[in-house]
Amino acid sequence: MITRETIVNAVIALLLLAIPLVAMTLGEPFYVTLATRITILALAAVGLNIALGLGGLVSFGHAAFFGIGGYAAGILATHAFNAEPLFLGIEGTTSMPWIWLVAIAVCGLVALPIGAISLRTTGVYFIMITLAFAQMIYYFAISWPAYGGEDGLSLSVRNLFPFVSTAKPLPFFLICYGALMLAIILFLLLRGSRFGAALQTARQNETRLAAIGIAPFNIRLVAFVLSAMVTGLAGALFADLNRFASPSMFSWHMSGELIVLIILGGKGRLFGPLAGAMLYVLIEHVLGGITERWQLFLGLILLGVVLFARGGLLGLLAGKARHG
Repeated sequence: MITRETIVNAVIALLLLAIPLVAMTLGEPFYVTLATRITILALAAVGLNIALGLGGLVSFGHAAFFGIGGYAAGILATHAFNAEPLFLGIEGTTSMPWIWLVAIAVCGLVALPIGAISLRTTGVYFIMITLAFAQMIYYFAISWPAYGGEDGLSLSVRNLFPFVSTAKPLPFFLICYGALMLAIILFLLLRGSRFGAALQTARQNETRLAAIGIAPFNIRLVAFVLSAMVTGLAGALFADLNRFASPSMFSWHMSGELIVLIILGGKGRLFGPLAGAMLYVLIEHVLGGITERWQLFLGLILLGVVLFARGGLLGLLAGKARHG
């Protein structure tokens, strides 16, 4: 059954794809880069949406995984460029698929203990402990002189993808777009699976879930780790986009930005992160060109969404969410 939300989702996906194609036709590569930034931010928010939208886990520390993904790309590329082994004879690489695998794996390994500790708390305590972990990693990054410290880590060239010229804006956008669509499909499969049903039940009534023999803690931990892995992939792509891994990727501001994207687009919505990213970057680009205080208007818009449009932009366009 084709619903109104399905049509809106398709329009949003096609609009994002059309922007760089039209921009290249008109000789405006800047807008291809802008569309790529939207795509990567949306990908990171899709990751957080698994934890927040499905599980109700308000993590204020997902910037840690975004930054880890970025530094995975930067460190591996740096060692490959300098022909220096990382450790135990393991060499760096400039291959995007290998970098993605490393970023995803490291984020999963880091998220496992963070989630195991954080999920023993709830509410504001969970928010604060995830923030604390992210800040610990942030301060570690800026005090790590081997990889730039406060100055960050530059990538001499963009990493490579088989049979694709990643140095050109449009092919790199298409890689990021493909990754975003795969992440959205993953979110859709999770939401419609038994795991997704259990995760949403844990958010609504964990006592009922425990009564049928399913441990809410285990379900939430898996969701938290999956969420971190997707966000880490976005971080690796973001570092390639800017050819720079910055300590600011670990900042709590980044975590807040991802939450804002989800609220603007629609919490738990399939294309909510993408709609939120498009709206956020549009506000930043248009109002940022008019005034340095564009965040004030963003705050007013966010306030309006929270008070009058709980479903976000997709709620306004597509009406009440229908999952399943």
